[in-house]
Amino acid sequence: MTTKNILIIGASRGIGAELVKNLAQNEQHQIWAFSRNLKAMEDNFSALRNVKSFALDLNAADVKNTFSSQIEEIESIDILIYNAGFLVNKPFIELTREEIQTSYQINVLSAFEIFQAAMPKFSEKAHIVSISSMGGFQGTMKFGGLSSYSTPKAALVSLTELLAEEFKDTQWAFNCLALGAAQTEMLEAAFPGYQAPVSAAEMAEFIADFSLNANRFIRGKALPVSLSTP
Repeated sequence: MTTKNILIIGASRGIGAELVKNLAQNEQHQIWAFSRNLKAMEDNFSALRNVKSFALDLNAADVKNTFSSQIEEIESIDILIYNAGFLVNKPFIELTREEIQTSYQINVLSAFEIFQAAMPKFSEKAHIVSISSMGGFQGTMKFGGLSSYSTPKAALVSLTELLAEEFKDTQWAFNCLALGAAQTEMLEAAFPGYQAPVSAAEMAEFIADFSLNANRFIRGKALPVSLSTP
C-alpha cells in the first residue's frame, strides 16, 4: 500500500481524535493532526509514531498563513478531513455577535482558508472530506437553539458542491458527510444527558474508510450519515 499523507483538522477530541487513532493503525500512513489544544493531542497520540500534532486556532486572524507554514514540509496531501466544529445551543434571540462569528469562522470560514492553503499540495487524486451535520442538510429535521451551528454547516455542504464543480477538470474529489448524532464531548456539552446511538469511535471508523476509498466512486456529493430518517 502506498504511503498517504492524511491531514485532520479538529483532531484533539471526539471524532477527530478517534480518526487519528484509526488511520494511524496503518503505519504506512503519515497523519498530520491540527487543533487549538496541542497538549490534548500530544497526550492522546504520544504512542503513535506516525502522527505529528500542530497547534492551530481556527478562530485566529492568521489561519491561512499559520497553516501554510505548518504544512510547508509536506510534499503532497492525499487526504484532507475538515472535522472542525463549534456548537452553541442557545435561543436565537439570545445569541451574541461573538458567538455567531465564532461559529461561522470555525465551522465554515476557516475551511476556505485551509483549502486555499492546502490546494497547491494536493496530490493528483486527493480526497477532501468536509464534516457537516444533519442539521445543515436540506430537508432534515431542525432543532431550535442550533441556528448558529446548523447554518454554517449548511454552508459547508454548499462549499463542497461548488468546489467539486470549479475543479471538475482535476481528479480531486470533494465530498461532505452530514453526520447524525454521535457521542462526543461537544454533543454532551450542548445536550447534557443525551445518549447518541453511535460512539465517536464508530463514526470515525466509517469516516476513515470513506476518506480512504470513496473518492474512487463518489465526487461532489453531500451524504447523510445517520441512523434516523428526517
